[in-house]
Amino acid sequence: QVQLVESGGGLVQPGGSLRLSCAASGRTFSGYAMGWFRQAPGEEREFVAGISWLGRSIDYRDSVKGRFTVSRDNAKNTVYLQMNSLKSEDTAVYYCAAKSHNTLSPKPALWGSWGQGTQVTVSS
Repeated sequence: QVQLVESGGGLVQPGGSLRLSCAASGRTFSGYAMGWFRQAPGEEREFVAGISWLGRSIDYRDSVKGRFTVSRDNAKNTVYLQMNSLKSEDTAVYYCAAKSHNTLSPKPALWGSWGQGTQVTVSS
């Protein structure tokens, strides 16, 4: 499995921006689809964004389209989530996930590797 470590979370005011990073190590990163999920207290884990190995497929949940951008640098084994125009409803623990089959899915159960999560809090 791939080991994943997220960073970049924190406290930000509404309308602000954050950039999350996810560094992969261990088994080769090659060919993996990467995704970002989030989970708020009392809620189920939900898909936020995903990107295929070469970036040819990218998907977002509707509520973040136009505000969030997912990208990856395969040479650095790192995937990013740029979050702009943040809203209070974006507050959650954000998780990075990896999927050995290079297809995107909103279903958490289909992603085989997970990071420990990073807290994002949007509040004034």
